[in-house]
Amino acid sequence: QVQLVESGGGLVQAGGSLRLSCRVSGSDFSRFGMGWFRQAPGNERESVSRISGSGVNTYYADSVKGRFAIARDNAKNTVYLQMNSLKPEDTAVYYCALSRPGVLTTSPSDYDYWGQGTQVTVSS
Repeated sequence: QVQLVESGGGLVQAGGSLRLSCRVSGSDFSRFGMGWFRQAPGNERESVSRISGSGVNTYYADSVKGRFAIARDNAKNTVYLQMNSLKPEDTAVYYCALSRPGVLTTSPSDYDYWGQGTQVTVSS
């Protein structure tokens, strides 16, 4: 059974940093792309960043480009999201997700497994 467990969310002032972690169990982790998504109240779930199975290819939403960095450690079955220069508009529940084999898109429907979500709140 595949499980994703996120950690690292919290409350931070604008301009601060947080690092999210997502540990995956029950999967041949390195075979699959991973994505980070976020959802604020009243909004649809949106893609923040995604990374290929090897870690070579990374992609970012325009809103976070230059501020966020995604990485993975396949030996630890873990994907990370380093978030710097945080803004109040980054406030949301952040989710990690395991992609379907062979795809790595911004669409939530292309991800088969999801974590429980971790709250990130950025105060102004």
